[in-house]
Amino acid sequence: MWDFDRLFNTIEELVLNHSPSGAECEINQALIQRFQQLGVEVWRDNADNIIAKIVGKDSQRAIAITAHKDEIGAIVKTVGVAGKVEVRKLGGSFPWVYGEGVVDLLGDHQTIPGILSFGSRHISHESPQKVQQENKALKWENVWIETKCTLEELEAAGVRPGTRMVVGKHRKKPIRIKDYIGSYTLDNKASIAILLALAETVKNPPFDVYLVASAKEEVGAIGALYFTQRQPLEALIALEICPLAPEYPVEDGEAPVLLSQDAYGIYDEGLNGELRQAAKAVDIPLQLTLLSGFGSDASIAMKMGHVARGACLGFPTQNTHGYEIAHLGAIVNCVQILEAYCQGSFSEFPH
Repeated sequence: MWDFDRLFNTIEELVLNHSPSGAECEINQALIQRFQQLGVEVWRDNADNIIAKIVGKDSQRAIAITAHKDEIGAIVKTVGVAGKVEVRKLGGSFPWVYGEGVVDLLGDHQTIPGILSFGSRHISHESPQKVQQENKALKWENVWIETKCTLEELEAAGVRPGTRMVVGKHRKKPIRIKDYIGSYTLDNKASIAILLALAETVKNPPFDVYLVASAKEEVGAIGALYFTQRQPLEALIALEICPLAPEYPVEDGEAPVLLSQDAYGIYDEGLNGELRQAAKAVDIPLQLTLLSGFGSDASIAMKMGHVARGACLGFPTQNTHGYEIAHLGAIVNCVQILEAYCQGSFSEFPH
């Protein structure tokens, strides 16, 4: 089993590989290398998913466990004069979450650092950003990225409309707070670490197990929909963060969370029951909840009719889609539950 130090180091490695939706090549290379080192078959499909396969005893049956590899950020709308670049959101990002600071523009030929800028504070009502100091939420339309590059330099770097923006790499280094990890993009790099752990621990399962690092989840679960449309599955389990908020009966700590419903619909009660039994078999408590304003590869694939049985297992997370904080024990416990499920260690499942 992975200890907290090893898990932290793995998540740190994953976080430091940029992967904004649709521009995920950096994390792709790291994942292929990691899966190959673990000795499992791995490939990249046409939708940019990274898929590892653990061959089971019955190759006519299969399940998939997904964890999306893309992160939220922004996308360039306009490359303006004097090195100023305007962006709009990519996924559920907000500029006030990032604050003023270094961001990376992932040009076609070169990564250009810039400063996400909101304007000076020492101003009067003559300046448009004055309203942000008092009573108006900051939006992407109100901010810009200061690069200090000429138009020619930005063009040579391949910065153009459609270029992705993410938090600067040196700002993404996680922090350890006792048994917690704090970092940008735990959604969903921590779940990718769970896939890597399963690739190491699950051996000779009763059915084929596909470990799918899915692409473009934050913009519509595009990668998972492509995969599930082509691969027959008996079950799809999505790994996710679970937001901590007063409206949800979820407590911070080591107990993972199993969803019954989200904004896209209900999850499969039979599959959830099997996961609860798997958790009981390894003596790990599970929290149960419904979420609004949330979706996963599994709920979206179910809604589209691609899979009949879907579930979502997550770990409690503060500050979701921001600088996120999660207990390392909850992440490890997700590994143990899914290992028990995949190994079929008790008779009630799979059916």
